[in-house]
Amino acid sequence: MQKVEAIRTIDPLSERVSQLLAATPGIEVLGALIEVDPFTLTQSCRIDYLSALERQTSWLQAAMQRAIVAVAGDEPSKADDMWSGVDDAEREEVASALRLSGSTAQMRIDVARTLVNHLPDVCAALSTGEISPAHATVIARESASAIRDGLSEFAIYQIQERALAYAEFHTPAQVAQKVRTTLAQFAPEEFEIVVAKARDTRRVSCYKEADGMSTIIAILPAADAQMVMSAIEKFVVRGNIRAGVRLQRESGAGMGINAEDGAIDGAIDGRSMDMKRADALTAISTWALAQSGDVVAPHRRPITVNVTVDLPTLMGLAENPGQLSGYGAIPASLARSLASDGKWRRFITDPTTGALLDYGRESYEPPQALVDFLIARDRTCRFPGCRAPARLSDLDHAQSWESGGKTSAQNLGALCRRHHQLKTHGGWKLQSNVDGSCNWTSPEGKSYTVPSRDVLEAV
Repeated sequence: MQKVEAIRTIDPLSERVSQLLAATPGIEVLGALIEVDPFTLTQSCRIDYLSALERQTSWLQAAMQRAIVAVAGDEPSKADDMWSGVDDAEREEVASALRLSGSTAQMRIDVARTLVNHLPDVCAALSTGEISPAHATVIARESASAIRDGLSEFAIYQIQERALAYAEFHTPAQVAQKVRTTLAQFAPEEFEIVVAKARDTRRVSCYKEADGMSTIIAILPAADAQMVMSAIEKFVVRGNIRAGVRLQRESGAGMGINAEDGAIDGAIDGRSMDMKRADALTAISTWALAQSGDVVAPHRRPITVNVTVDLPTLMGLAENPGQLSGYGAIPASLARSLASDGKWRRFITDPTTGALLDYGRESYEPPQALVDFLIARDRTCRFPGCRAPARLSDLDHAQSWESGGKTSAQNLGALCRRHHQLKTHGGWKLQSNVDGSCNWTSPEGKSYTVPSRDVLEAV
């Protein structure tokens, strides 16, 4: 019998790109990549080429940080006289050389000083292409204030290690949330003071724009902002603009709002006008959620403001930060205050990973309890980098019901409508795991992992 052997051919150019992707970034690797025309590559290899170039960008940006500090100096300069300010000359040098505005140049200087002077591990990860420039920037921005206020070397080290580990599977915005949470854990008292001081800056402003338009900007405490956004979501779900107009008229009369100064009857003396406007907006939105007779319940639950806090902190035995859904870390005292008059739900988590394992189901029928569990476990869409809220997403079978997939916690998860369609019709494959983590495979065969979510961490 004649044997027939299958011969697997390897494209030399594709193999070369794979080697460059794995290589340590540097001038030789960059030169080799530039010589490659990406349009001659297969689609899968083009993705590797793109990733390889991103690693080179990180390496160049690491060198850029050192160059900026070399020009601007390790520390901010002092004003020479009453007409000059901090970093005046240095900022303008950087701005002129890089064709930037003065404010953007100062931001670049501040980030570079924080990275070079205080975050050596982040700089090292940037120079080897392990993280992107965007990841490095958010780590520096989020930690800069605490570092200036004397954060300990141990805390700085922990922030770097946790942020870098988190960056492997998460976007810059998600890493920023991780840094905020870590800072709140290591400096709870300072976090309380900063949040309390920031609360007094709340305000609502209106700016005239062209074409008969105006812009309203509300700077609110995180819990109040989530209440306002919940009200807006409710109106969007109802799709009833007339109700919004009617509510505006009724709330003005029913709540005693003074059109002259925007004050609310019974308001506490001593608040600025900006504070009164901010409180009025929060009160109106809260009233709208409480008084409206129409029930708006995505996934059969009314819209709420959700706070997650561990039991020791809730009991006052610890000061770990809580997590405000849709925002991130909040001080322990604020979490306890919000939880004091709320409806409690029991979470059981893995003690090592924080992944949600079980959800109290005593008060609900099983179908609803499973829905509650999935929304609490996933919190956002499970596509890599997507932060669409789970409560507004579809609950999708990873393995379709038609092909034998079970309606279970392992096989179900939250997907926003866009990524649900991408999975169903766009060629993306999803493998779901029992802890809520999942693995995606793109149409070109690239694999992406979305880890399980610690319920006491922002996403």
